[in-house]
Amino acid sequence: MSKIKRKTRVTGIGTLKKKELIPFTRQTASMLHAGMSILAAISTIEDQCKHPGFKIVLKALRESIESGQPFSEGLACFPSVFDDMYVNMVAAGERSGQFADVLKRLAFMLDASARLVRKVKSAMTYPAVILSLALIMAFGLITFVVPVFKEMFEGFGEDLPALTQGLVNMSDFIRSRWYVVLLAFIAVIFSFRYWKASTNGRYQFDNMILKLPIFGELILKVAVARFCRLFSQMLSSGVPILDSMQIVATSLNNKVIERVLLSARVEVEQGNSLSTALEGNTVLPLLMVRMIAAGEKSGRIDEMLDSVADTYDDEVETTLATLTSLMEPFLMVILGAIIGTIVIAMFLPIFKLGAVVSQ
Repeated sequence: MSKIKRKTRVTGIGTLKKKELIPFTRQTASMLHAGMSILAAISTIEDQCKHPGFKIVLKALRESIESGQPFSEGLACFPSVFDDMYVNMVAAGERSGQFADVLKRLAFMLDASARLVRKVKSAMTYPAVILSLALIMAFGLITFVVPVFKEMFEGFGEDLPALTQGLVNMSDFIRSRWYVVLLAFIAVIFSFRYWKASTNGRYQFDNMILKLPIFGELILKVAVARFCRLFSQMLSSGVPILDSMQIVATSLNNKVIERVLLSARVEVEQGNSLSTALEGNTVLPLLMVRMIAAGEKSGRIDEMLDSVADTYDDEVETTLATLTSLMEPFLMVILGAIIGTIVIAMFLPIFKLGAVVSQ
């Protein structure tokens, strides 16, 4: 791993969004390519910065450079802003004399990752909103509308249909024991978060996510594209392969893939090639492993990784487009089933109204 020491989080800064980090990296790279010193570049960005938290970061970076410290050591003081990957790539650029080029690669990589995340979030927002609306409407009908229908038919002395009676019982329980429902909901949320925060729970959750139909394949493609992009840029910047694998594995936010990569790292450390270390795993796609092997043979593994990343970026876009087109009718069916079942349950007694009145 890198020898750069990571300090504790500086109070008052918090975690800055990628939208602040990407312009900072791109602007710094542009000014360095134009011949400005790193001190002049940071001072210029500090003067025009409007984000109060980031302005504190820039001030500390400028003072660190003025005191004679390497830029990477100044970045390492803010782990909540600059992660290990960012710091190690900058440090490698300082050692190799390709500081501006490394920052340019960083900006491109961060921008590509942010675009990919935005596309996935945009595709997932629509179904989340529709399902949330369906649940809210169902809760409103059960809580406020069903009791009205219950009062309408109580005076007829006739048993309600089973579906209607079940809905009425549910409504009565929610209205009279709402605190139980609320406490149960909170308990489920906290139990899930506690389970997911544990080592085994997080691994099981990530494994379950990867096995989901359609969505699991999409998440895997996003992770593979991100791995190849990050790994390629770190190797191109001069970060040692073992350090690169360690940093990239822990930055993918998936414990299943992380375990595969860290296991492969051990084999690489023992002298095996990366493709050999990855061969035979049941998680990462064979196409990626074979293309890495081709890159190792040609001595252009970083270029091959970029090619793999581009391939899976395209596949993610295609999958998202297909998923989006299929999602709308599927969600309409779910929405109709939920609301329709409630409405039918409420109106079933009306079908018996004529018989009840005649009696």
